[in-house]
Amino acid sequence: MFDTLEQAKRFCDENDIKMVDFMMVDLDGRWRHLTIPVERFTEDTLQNGIGFDGSNYGFAPIEKSDMVFVPDLASAYFDGFEEVPTLGMIGDVYVIGLPENHRFDQYPRNVVKRAEDYMKGLGLADEFRIGPEYEFHVFDHVDFEVKPEGSRYCVDTEQAEWNTGNRADNLGYKVPHKGGYHSALPQDRLSGFRSRLTMLMEKQGIAVKYHHHEVGGPGQIEIEVEMGPLLEMADKTMMTKHLVKNLAFAENRSATFMPKPIYAEAGNGMHVHMHLFKDGQPLFYDEDGYAQLSDTALHFLGGILTHIRALCALTNPSTNSYKRLVPGYEAPVTIGYATSNRSSVIRIPAYAKSPLSKRYELRNPDATCNPYYAFAAILMAGLDGIEKKIDPVKEGFGPYDTNLYDLPPEEQARIQQLPRSLDEALDALEADHEFLTKGGVFPEKLIEIWVERRRQEAARYNQLPHPAEFELYYDL
Repeated sequence: MFDTLEQAKRFCDENDIKMVDFMMVDLDGRWRHLTIPVERFTEDTLQNGIGFDGSNYGFAPIEKSDMVFVPDLASAYFDGFEEVPTLGMIGDVYVIGLPENHRFDQYPRNVVKRAEDYMKGLGLADEFRIGPEYEFHVFDHVDFEVKPEGSRYCVDTEQAEWNTGNRADNLGYKVPHKGGYHSALPQDRLSGFRSRLTMLMEKQGIAVKYHHHEVGGPGQIEIEVEMGPLLEMADKTMMTKHLVKNLAFAENRSATFMPKPIYAEAGNGMHVHMHLFKDGQPLFYDEDGYAQLSDTALHFLGGILTHIRALCALTNPSTNSYKRLVPGYEAPVTIGYATSNRSSVIRIPAYAKSPLSKRYELRNPDATCNPYYAFAAILMAGLDGIEKKIDPVKEGFGPYDTNLYDLPPEEQARIQQLPRSLDEALDALEADHEFLTKGGVFPEKLIEIWVERRRQEAARYNQLPHPAEFELYYDL
């Protein structure tokens, strides 16, 4: 938004800005923030930053060093959800050192920047463009509790099929079970919400391709955005989640990106479209290749599929992620690629025919990921495939131009499977992460604390009694 402090100060004066908000990303991928009066925002803030304790953000502590957050003027935005007029901005984290400060190697944005530098250093490409699809649910009510003596949750939305029998304030027009895809008014009660969200996103520089109601009847939404460079799109993913949750909250609703908030309904993924460029020229197109993909594209794809089980620990890092990655809901379960095949973990859109648009999408990720780590890991896996010239056909990854869900069990058994639990994914990451640590992109310590943190979550989840277990086993 700004190139200089002068420009920022002028904007603040002209728009009666009172506060400057600094948004930082923690290990898990949540935004945290601290705020200063606009009068305290000076050149010193941009040069020396603001100190904070990174260990409270989940990062490993740095002995005898202080961490500082340094804001990025170009990322500035007006935050319309704050009660007091506020200018927000994101930035980077540095460690104080001699003779110079250096970037904190675990900080998510810094990992992305190292991944981009590693890509450029190889000379293979200079830009990795991605386009996420955001799926989420919007509810009218949510409550939950987890206690030693009992656990429960409840979500509700007026348009859900389960409310057809509600005798209070009911006008009918409910969305059928798994029947929400592109539903129209009056069933689609969230059309206005999506349009208001789109306007907010556009105002923040996030170009929206389209929005629509998704398959899930109880308030499932999809917003697809135009593609852009890796770091920019990771930042925009954080901003999109910020806008979604705060707009819903402002309208007395609640939004969640949980992969599977409702049993037996479609889950929320975050499909990631991708392609590589060098000197502005696309590298994924070859008129004579399979699905018009170049050897570079196929090798990149081969790298992703080779490391996909390990990638799941970063792209699908919640226990809930693996309730979505099950057959029957258009979520992938097998490791392979194909054209126009939504049962495949990598789908090549048949409609993307021109050199500039030729790409594919990775269909397993979901938005419980830290987008910086997830997108950087996808890039590193693909680059490993190019460096090693991994042939996806020779590795048995396809192409599978058939519905993989419909294969006989004996054929299914011959195809490699995605992890079925978070623990499986973490096992894979521990066994296969050398591709991530190349060039120091992912510090070994970061992978260690990531695995430890996720193991703790999985252990707690596995030890908690579940209401369904009472139904299944209480009387035995």
